[in-house]
Amino acid sequence: MSDGAAIVCPVLYRLGAAAVVLGFVAGCAAAPSSPAPSAGPAPTLGLPWPGNSGRGYGEVRPAIIDNGGDPTGLVTNVTWDSWGDPTATGHGTTTYLPSDTATVSQGRQERATVIAYQLGACGGHPAYRAVQEFFPQHGEKFNPAADTYNACTGP
Repeated sequence: MSDGAAIVCPVLYRLGAAAVVLGFVAGCAAAPSSPAPSAGPAPTLGLPWPGNSGRGYGEVRPAIIDNGGDPTGLVTNVTWDSWGDPTATGHGTTTYLPSDTATVSQGRQERATVIAYQLGACGGHPAYRAVQEFFPQHGEKFNPAADTYNACTGP
């Protein structure tokens, strides 16, 4: 073969009436292997938002996600367990507001799970078009139907 790849094909051997053994034969006829397709560019978290209203948008695996508003829209120290799948999962620190708090100033910093989702295209390249953070330790769950900012355009 021209690409130098060894081809090994399975062959079934029958031994007696009931026993079948799987063996392998080198060099049998097969289509030459082709290299794996090259991966395209890694998706970003949306696109950079106009002005200075957001951080982390337009980046691959951002370590900070900031919606540019109050502290509940700022997630720091984000580390990603996955990226490039239809849903990317990470963890970071953001402000948690218990149900009995009246203002953001009464919130406290806690670890949160971050989900980037709606993998598609922004501006012609692959991107997650939505992101959401939640606090599993407080019974919160990912809700793909939740109302979020469009990560491609901003608020």
